[in-house]
Order: sequence, then C-alpha cells, then structure tokens
Amino acid sequence: MTLVRVFTAILLAATLAACGERASPPVVSDGADSKAGKVLRLTFQVAETGFDPVKVSDYYSGLVISAIFDSLLTYDYLARPAKLKPNIATALPRITDDGKTYTLTLQQGVYFTPDPAFKGLPHNRRELIAADYVYSIKRFLDPKNRSPYAFLFEGKIVGLDKLAEAAKKSGRFDYDAVVAGLEAPDRYTLRIRLTEADFNFSHVLAFSLVGAVAREAIEAYGDDTNAHPVGTGPYRLQRYMPSSKIVLEKNPGVRDMFWHAEPGDNAADLQIATRMEGKKLPQIDRVEISVMDEAQSRWLAFQRRETDIEYQLEELAPKFMTMDGKLKPEYAGQGIRMERSVDAEIIYLFFNTQEKIGDKPNPLGGFTPEKIALRRAVAMAYNIEDQIKIIRKGQAIRAYYPIPPGVAGHEPQYRNSIAYDPRLANALLDKFGYRRSADGYRQQPDGKYLILKYYSSPSERDRQFDELMKRSLDAIGVRVEIHKDRFAELIKLANQCRLMMKHATWIADYPDGDNFMQLLYGPNTGQTNSACYRSSAFDARYEKSRRMPDSAQRNQLYREMTRQMEVDTAWLLTDSRYRNVLLQPYVIGYKKSAVNAAEWMYMDIGAKEPR
Repeated sequence: MTLVRVFTAILLAATLAACGERASPPVVSDGADSKAGKVLRLTFQVAETGFDPVKVSDYYSGLVISAIFDSLLTYDYLARPAKLKPNIATALPRITDDGKTYTLTLQQGVYFTPDPAFKGLPHNRRELIAADYVYSIKRFLDPKNRSPYAFLFEGKIVGLDKLAEAAKKSGRFDYDAVVAGLEAPDRYTLRIRLTEADFNFSHVLAFSLVGAVAREAIEAYGDDTNAHPVGTGPYRLQRYMPSSKIVLEKNPGVRDMFWHAEPGDNAADLQIATRMEGKKLPQIDRVEISVMDEAQSRWLAFQRRETDIEYQLEELAPKFMTMDGKLKPEYAGQGIRMERSVDAEIIYLFFNTQEKIGDKPNPLGGFTPEKIALRRAVAMAYNIEDQIKIIRKGQAIRAYYPIPPGVAGHEPQYRNSIAYDPRLANALLDKFGYRRSADGYRQQPDGKYLILKYYSSPSERDRQFDELMKRSLDAIGVRVEIHKDRFAELIKLANQCRLMMKHATWIADYPDGDNFMQLLYGPNTGQTNSACYRSSAFDARYEKSRRMPDSAQRNQLYREMTRQMEVDTAWLLTDSRYRNVLLQPYVIGYKKSAVNAAEWMYMDIGAKEPR
C-alpha cells in the first residue's frame, strides 16, 4: 500500500469520526469496492438501537446481532413448521432429569473475530468455549444491564436469581461466582440446570440474542458495547454510523458452514434448495444497510437498483401490487420478484395501567371501574379497519388473538371481545361520569381536566397513526396530545413505564405462544410488559402455563389469560402485516422465516445484468 493511500485512509477515518461514525476498529482498504466481492444492499425503516445482545429489544438491532453472534441452536432455513437444529452445539441438547437439565457440546476450533480486546493472544483472537455461554447468560440478569430480555432466564436457572439479588444489594454482579445451574465442566461442555421442567427451553437457546459474547470485549468497551460487537458469527461490523449506515463484512475466520435445509414439497423451496445445497456459507461478502424511515425514499432506491431487497413498503403497495396481491406486470417484466407472507407478529395499542406515570396521576391507570371504562371506551373508539385500509393500504389482517398464526398456541377461531363501537363507547363514558364540558370534550369523574397522551415516532407512517388516533378520540369527546420522539428513546421510556399509550409490535423470537403471552406477565414490567400490567389472575395462569408443553391444557390457559386481559383492557390488538418483500432479479435463495432473523447468511447474489 502506498504512503498516499495510507494517509488518505487515516484522513477518511478521522473525518468519519468527526461526523459521529463508529467503527470496529478502522479498516484500511487498498482498492475499496473492487475487492468487496458480493454485496447485498438493503434498508431499515427504523433505526437500530445497538448491538449488545442483552441491551436491545428492537427487531432491526436483532437482525444485525443474529449475523454477528452465534447461538447454540438455530432453525432449519426452509422447514415449516420451524425445526430446531444445532448451530455452535454439535447436536441438539441432551435433556435429562425429567426436563430440568440441558447438556450441550460445543464445536471446537470456533474463534471470536480478531479484536484489540484480546491483546496478548496470537492474532488478537480467542477460541469460543463453554464458559463464554455461562458468562453471556449471566449478563441478562446483571441489574446494571437492565436487559429487556431478562425474562428469558429469570426464575428458570438454579442459583442465578440469587446471584442477581445479591448484585442489587451490593451494586456489583459477581461474574466469577459459581452458579449451580450454569456449569462448564470442561472446555466444550455446557450444562444448564433449570428450577423446574421446561421442554421448550431449547427455543431460548436458539434465540439470536442468546449468542456468546467475549468477556474481554465487554470489559474493554465498557458502556460502549452497543457499538463494538465482537462475535463468532458469519459477519463482523466493519462500519457504523448510528441511525444512518451499518456495514457488515464476512468474518474472515468464520468456521466451515455449508448450506443444507429441508424444503418439503413446496416448489419454490425446492428451487432454492437446488441452487444453494452444499454451498459454503456465507456466500455474500458484504451487507450494507441504510436507515431510511420514509417509504418513498426506499421505493425510489429500489427502483434505481441502489438496494437489492426491500422488506416493507405497505404504504406504497398500490404502486407495485395489483388488487389481488400480485406484482404488477411492468415490474415482473424486469425480473423483479415479490415474496408475500403474513408476519408471525402482533401489533397492539397498549395502555399504561399503572396509577402513576412518574409522580403524576395516570388517567388511564388503575383497575377501578371508571378507569377500566375509560380504557375500554378508547379501545372501542379506535377504528382498526381504517388502520388496515388507510394506513396499511390493505396490507394487513386483523389480529384477534395475542398469539399469531404459525406460532404454537394460536387460536384461529378466537374473536376479541372489544368491538369497534363509538356509540357504545360514548354511553360507557357517560355511565361512569366522564361528563362533557362546554367545548364538547370530557372531564374526569372528579371534574378534573382529562387529556390522554399518545406517543409515536416522527416518521411519515406514524403521522397517519397520530391522525387516526385524534379522529377516533374526537368521536368520543376525549382530548389527546401527540408526543413525538425517536424510536430508540420511545423503547427506553416504555421500559420505564413512562408512556401512557402507544402502538407496539412484537415479532416472534421463537415459535411458541409463551413468547407472546409473557408480554403481559406482571414481573416482566420494565422489560417487555409495556402496559406495566399486573393481574394476579393473569399471572397465576401464566406461571402454570410455562411449566407445560404445547398442549390443549396450555391453550385453555392462554384463552383464559386473553379474556382476563380484555376485561382489564390492557391492550387493543389491531393487526398483523403482510410482508411484501421485493427482490431484484439477481437475489438468490431468499425465504422469509419467522425465526431465522437475518436471511443474508443463507442467500447468494448472482450477476447483476445491466437494465
């Protein structure tokens, strides 16, 4: 490399740092994109929040994390329903002690990507060992991390909760303390002992956020671990501009992985398997992600072939899709393809059920009849059909049950008891003393001023939600104040029970109903329970259900829990979106999975012919 090129690279790194760019560590390139190999370009419609597995809960950060870190297990790329398979483990766990002990053996010769945190070791890298998973699981219960996914392990692993309680008192989590339920009897064996039988725990071990981190890296980067992920997965972070640009490059030391999946009888899946079977993974050398919150910008970028995949353009569906859900001929003629599916997700409007938000009274909070009546009236006034028809442009289906299709525990015949009925909502408010003032808006039963606060991000799409909420509440004479903030900040406020009312989305982390019903479990307040909902009747049933495998008995408990939530009106379930994924002609092997988060590591890029 010439002196001029070295100087230019250093100057570029300094310029990017001044603009707020983060890198792990700066890469000096000799020839730039000509050596990048196969590049996949895509967009996120919402900014990431970071890449430390225990500190995030948003979908987009999870996609990147799944490409950088390795979980013990994973899922077959094509098998439907989802089928577990080994990832870092050499086989599926050996489950003994009537479902309470899980033993796994790790592959040998798997290394973390080179990083200065491994100073003193050859090539600045270290082998992945069982103790790394012990450390990584402990981090979820370290109070300092405030992990939104602590619920995955709370109350489940022998001795771990006791260690967490000690940390709350002392202010320091002792990572060197022995935990009876987390053992690494040798370098490559991991043994997990549960407090009670859980035959679904393998799904937790396959969740992308339960990948192994290196203690050296976590301690080296301190409070900045979200910007410095060091994993063993197929990719590593090469360039990072928060809320703007994320670039991943193939991990040069990635272990040998070869494409294999079970396509079943589906013709499209069989075609993918034919083209991909036996290929060394990953085939794509570089993934470039741009954050674009405006749908029109994403659509124009795709049309110009500046991006290769477009995941979600529901607002613009009429531009490229016919009324019967097919790609318009002018785009099909260009070789563009569209993959259509319903996400394994639920979207819901949550109400903060706590009596106070901070130190201020919450007009929606509490379980007295008049507070439940107000939440129910708001839910009955909100027009879900307008949300689907106007905002989603018809690209969604109504959600009636907290567990979506394709997930164990879904009830296709269930119908929610909260119906759209503004007339009845008005009568309900009249009955419970929410009288109208001279301006037509209602007061609280005690005569105090009534105003509800609805929160959303400053995107084009969310402005439409603001308008629908205002229109819906005007119909029942309830004032609403719209508060705007960044997506990452809204997640933080929700975890602190600081939001009064907001739409939220939950996409399956693993294909089991427990992953959705835990969203309403009282002890998960401050993590995933954004409604901060605490019901002894709901919680007792949930605790019983999580000791059961998928069964008719568990499904009955889920139905009872759902009815309880509706009676208390902690949520209004709204919809689940169609995912209309647009693919350029040269994209090979794409298949949307409910549980394999980042498809990039299973795909390929063909020759990009001129248009």
